[in-house]
Amino acid sequence: MKKFDFPVGYHDFHKEKIMNFQLNRWYSLGYTDLNETIDVAKRIQKFEDWKREMVQLAKIALKENRFMNAAFYFRAAEFFTLPSDPDKEKLYDKFVDIFYNSAFKDESIEKFSVPYEDTFLPAIHVKSQNEENKGAIIIHGGFDSFIEEFYSMATYFADLGYDVIMFEGPGQGAALKKHNLPLTYKWEKPAKATLDYFELDDVTWLGISMGGWLCFRAAAFEPRIKRVVALSVAFDYIQIPNTVLQIIAKLFLKFPALLNYSAQMKMKMNYQNKWGINNLMYITKTKKPIESSNYMLKFNEKNLHSEKVIQDVLILSGAEDHFIPLKMHYKQIDALINANSIEGHVFTRKDQAQNHCQIGNIGLALDVMSSWISKKSRFR
Repeated sequence: MKKFDFPVGYHDFHKEKIMNFQLNRWYSLGYTDLNETIDVAKRIQKFEDWKREMVQLAKIALKENRFMNAAFYFRAAEFFTLPSDPDKEKLYDKFVDIFYNSAFKDESIEKFSVPYEDTFLPAIHVKSQNEENKGAIIIHGGFDSFIEEFYSMATYFADLGYDVIMFEGPGQGAALKKHNLPLTYKWEKPAKATLDYFELDDVTWLGISMGGWLCFRAAAFEPRIKRVVALSVAFDYIQIPNTVLQIIAKLFLKFPALLNYSAQMKMKMNYQNKWGINNLMYITKTKKPIESSNYMLKFNEKNLHSEKVIQDVLILSGAEDHFIPLKMHYKQIDALINANSIEGHVFTRKDQAQNHCQIGNIGLALDVMSSWISKKSRFR
């Protein structure tokens, strides 16, 4: 099994915060090259340059048989491609093809289709690399993630002796693109399907990014989850902005025509707004901004049911997370009134893990998680 290096450092690759994060993301997870990332960032002057430059980088890596680099440059290219662009799914297909058939074709990755409603959820199993099996860890992402993104993390846990299962739920990866499943806040449903299929009853559950909301919703209704790890938490999406912006947002939601008009104007103003609003509609399979906005409101404190979480809990947050303000870390901890135990870690710039999901020092986050899981697990 491939051994991944998790480089330390959150870099200033690009002046645009969201593009800078994406460039750091693939590098921090061990998939892309530092010098190539520095160079490509210089050639991306605006969002419209992103796809072209990333595809070009992927093609160069492919010619040089650097298949892992190529796969994740195609993934990066797909990320900012508009849902209306026919290249979006083609780039996804290219990424998946290279990932499984070239980059990691000799790895011990088992692919599964988990029955769900009248279709399937994609899942992969990375087996423990030790004779002593320490139990199962389930990993899933959040808003628009793919399971393949977390492979480097899976190998870390497999090398320690854990069986790792990663799945895509509704709204994610192939569950959305190939099985037509829009995002749902009722994450206990894909959780149940996955636990049933793999016949598991004592698992550690790791939710990443928006998965830090979804993991608590799953744990609230699924007692077979014994330990919950949230790599970032959201708690309640309407509470993320400051109080003034919350009032403005709620006001807009009372006037659907005004909200839709405002969204259309924002999309005309710049590519980032156009991409962000369209991506939200794409993930939720809604046709108007008001519809997708109303659906996101369901990811709230009430629907999370933190009071029903009785498991051991670990929460990891970044002090300078540009998506989720630090106040949500403490709101989530305070809401877990019946958890068996709660441990929270806030990473800082000194750790180089201050940003979303500890991008910049994934190795440190993994060490903290593995130490906690070992301490809380009956398999220790």
